Amino acid sequence: MPTKPSSCVEVIPNPYPKRDYQVSMECPEFTCLCPKTGQPDFAFINISYIPDKLCVELKSLKCYLWSYRDRGMFHEKAVNLVLDDMTAALKPRYMKVEAVFNIRGGIKTIVSAEYRQKKRGK
Repeated sequence: MPTKPSSCVEVIPNPYPKRDYQVSMECPEFTCLCPKTGQPDFAFINISYIPDKLCVELKSLKCYLWSYRDRGMFHEKAVNLVLDDMTAALKPRYMKVEAVFNIRGGIKTIVSAEYRQKKRGK
């Protein structure tokens, strides 16, 4: 069965839910479209998180990031949307999404966004 872009992120159980540990994933081939010109914007995107009960399934992450290829949006929206979708699926203790976009018009853009789980109890 061929792989296709997907707008959903699949999860797997965290094998060590009682321990804080960090997972980092790098995607050097992230692409979305500039909403003004329709031209592709390329980025190196890094997603780091401390899982709670769930971890991301990597093939689904690949297909999810691939789904941005034909979507028009500014860099800031792309990064924040990835963060929103990933935190909704994983409910991690912490997550950071950072994208380093290729130079366009002589400007290199780096956008990062973070999420921290609210403290429970008290």
